[in-house]
Amino acid sequence: MALPFKGDFQAADARPLPPLPFLPFQVPLTVPPVARPVRSRPDTDTYQITMRQADVEIIPGIRTRIWGYDGIFPGPTIKARAGKPVVVVQRNELDVDTSVHLHGGIQSPANDGHPTDVIKPRSSKRFYYPNAAPAAPLWYHDHAHGNEARSVYMGLAGLYLVSDELEDSLRLPSGDYDVPLVITDRLFAPNGSLIFINNDHGLGLRRTILVNGRPQPYFQVAARKYRFRLVNASNDRIYELRLSNGREMVQIASDSGLLPRPVAMSSFELSPAERVEVVIDFSAYRPGTRLILHNSAGEDPLTQTIMRFDVVRTAPDESHIPDTLRPLPPAEKPVTERDFIMGRNPRTHEFEINGKVFDPDRVDVRPRLGSTEIWRIHNATSDARHNFHTHLARFRVLDRDGNPPGPGESGFKDTVAVRPGETVRILPRFLEFTGRYVYHCHILAHAHHMMGTMEVVP
Repeated sequence: MALPFKGDFQAADARPLPPLPFLPFQVPLTVPPVARPVRSRPDTDTYQITMRQADVEIIPGIRTRIWGYDGIFPGPTIKARAGKPVVVVQRNELDVDTSVHLHGGIQSPANDGHPTDVIKPRSSKRFYYPNAAPAAPLWYHDHAHGNEARSVYMGLAGLYLVSDELEDSLRLPSGDYDVPLVITDRLFAPNGSLIFINNDHGLGLRRTILVNGRPQPYFQVAARKYRFRLVNASNDRIYELRLSNGREMVQIASDSGLLPRPVAMSSFELSPAERVEVVIDFSAYRPGTRLILHNSAGEDPLTQTIMRFDVVRTAPDESHIPDTLRPLPPAEKPVTERDFIMGRNPRTHEFEINGKVFDPDRVDVRPRLGSTEIWRIHNATSDARHNFHTHLARFRVLDRDGNPPGPGESGFKDTVAVRPGETVRILPRFLEFTGRYVYHCHILAHAHHMMGTMEVVP
């Protein structure tokens, strides 16, 4: 299904449209604005956000219709503090149902953004986030069943960054030197409207790469250390990111926060919804140096180029990267093991988990509150990429096909890539809340079928 967006959804010409002619590195990187609370008390910060349409300039000189939180893409960044709850009142001024999920957050079922718990047009919903877990780079996005792929593609995504005292004490790069990078891919019609194709064939057509909603931007940096928080907010594209000169970056965090120790990496992979935080030290480069963030998984020069860093000045730098970040607590003993087979129905060609498509009235597994389990996730397809996201439960990656995971997966995560034919074992723990939550593939063309329900019981 291909749909250009011009306010109402209309059938698109069946012929693939070429990307708009656009040279990279013509626009500067912008950083999403930080949301301001409408009310701040010692025990709670309250925000109000409105989902609405807006016409914005993405391609220079052309207006594009988006759906955005407060009418921008990415939406405003909420900066939260571990241990201090946040209330967000989300208002839906779109003409479609929405459901807001705080991805990576640990919140009650009523506040989790279940796919069927929708906000009707011209209605509002109050979300309460306790922020009981340590510092982590979370994000919020639409999760309305059957609409999530379209709504996220149209722009319903934003950052939710949690900090804490331990992170503060590490003296990592901060302030202007702590920069989020939300990476997406899009297909534009010649008039600038977005074209949405909700199947695996659309990947090869979405060849315009955006960072923070800007097409292949440049970013002027000082010759010092920067902390970059990278989020893959694409519907289905997997990125393999590296610097054009082959120099190492230092990974300090993944989905659910700081790693036990920093890891020098020449490249790293990001499947949809995964997050990685890296420190890049530009102090070795003279002003005038230019470095490209390259995507080795891209199929052509357009999709292999993410953005460019331009070293333009020197600057003092009192930040550093400590040898220890956040030590892992001892792993809890698992009480059971479960298998999740991600496959395709040969008759309907629909993607499934354990031979079933999503049914919101069916409960597939019932973990006990406070328990830890081993989940074996197997990608039974030979040609389809999948990943696996659990609501509520953070997890450790135990192994891939029996081999230890890479050092970049040594911390807690909430989303993990599973390659064709691969088996990944994870160790989720079910804390804080009872009730129904979902787990699913976060390649959003698959998610409306490739999803199951877990009910955490006392």
